[in-house]
Amino acid sequence: MNEWKYRYLGETRPALPYPGDEAAPAPKAGKGRALHKDGGRRRRRRSARYKDGDPGGRDRKCSLAVAPVCGRRESARDGAGPGMKLGRAALGLVLLAPLAVRAVEPISLGLALAGVLTGYMSYPRLYCLFAECCSQKQSLSRDALQKDLDSKLFGQHLAKKVILNAVSGFISNPKPKKPLTLSLHGWTGTGKNFVSKIIAENIYEGGLNSDYVHLFVATLHFPHISNITLYKDQLQSWIRGNVSACARSIFIFDEMDKMHAGLIDAIKPYLDYYDNLDGVSYQKAVFIFLSNAGAERITDVALDFWRSGKQREEIKLRDMEHALSVSAFNNKNSGFWHSSLIDRNLIDYFVPFLPLEYKHLKMCIRVEMQSRGYKVDEDIVSRVAEEMTFFPKEERVFSDKGCKTVFTKLDYYYDD
Repeated sequence: MNEWKYRYLGETRPALPYPGDEAAPAPKAGKGRALHKDGGRRRRRRSARYKDGDPGGRDRKCSLAVAPVCGRRESARDGAGPGMKLGRAALGLVLLAPLAVRAVEPISLGLALAGVLTGYMSYPRLYCLFAECCSQKQSLSRDALQKDLDSKLFGQHLAKKVILNAVSGFISNPKPKKPLTLSLHGWTGTGKNFVSKIIAENIYEGGLNSDYVHLFVATLHFPHISNITLYKDQLQSWIRGNVSACARSIFIFDEMDKMHAGLIDAIKPYLDYYDNLDGVSYQKAVFIFLSNAGAERITDVALDFWRSGKQREEIKLRDMEHALSVSAFNNKNSGFWHSSLIDRNLIDYFVPFLPLEYKHLKMCIRVEMQSRGYKVDEDIVSRVAEEMTFFPKEERVFSDKGCKTVFTKLDYYYDD
């Protein structure tokens, strides 16, 4: 079967054979002939003609955000497409060659490099030294994940506990029954996107830039409700192709509260308890949904605890998880409206992100200062935090925008 590249967010990413495609004939090389002599050394040039077996040819028209890219195909090994990575590795071999190479006869040098590259492609372990591989990291360090959550995520004791236990437990399970599905809910700036970034970085070295981590933004990739049937087909093809390439693929769906109702149900079969579908197992994949839906309910619970003099750390997951699922299911403006993912209990955890208080904003500002190499100045920390707006209007308990804009406000004090 042919192999396709996929375009996503302006990138091209390799995947295993696109379903339904047929095998293409191998390239045919023409006969080589000697052209001339130069200083007693014979140079040879070989011409090659590639016959594309694609019935649509190079002019096949591609569709929207997740459509296959037409044209040249690249092979994939161990779930990682060589392409540009192989080229960079080959260039590295050339650059690392000693100066003595100048004395080597050109044809012999070419044969040697060809042998090295052939061996490089033939042994996955060697290949993975130069390029990212799906099978490269089979485990996750619970301690490393906990350290990242403790040092980078503030005011979210519920999210920390759920994410740590759910992700580390799932990755360490060699035979999970179904994919891990997390639905993160809360206001803007409370840390939902940040947590998805932390999860990706702890599973793949490339984090969100990894070939095995795929981000969908509802308003960008699925903007038109008139195309919802097309989006469903594309979404299924994208997930099927990429899980075929790497079983441990991560899919992140942002702005679920802005997604057209019914669209996300297209992936329902992939989240269910199936050993495999059409020969592909989805049980090791990770699906993360980010949404503002249910944020009002989260705020009500947090505000009730504050008004009664209780610490926010006393809030338990059971205090709001069920309410979150019901809120998302009944919200007509949510992508989860009457979704079979909720109705069939296919989402493992509804994770609430609490609104942030003044003290949490100061924590965010300090970390940002340190990341920029600045010495923490408590006077600036306080001034930036006080510039933020808070609600309710009379009590001013929670930040309107969480930590999302404190970084740009900090620029004002370091504009020189």
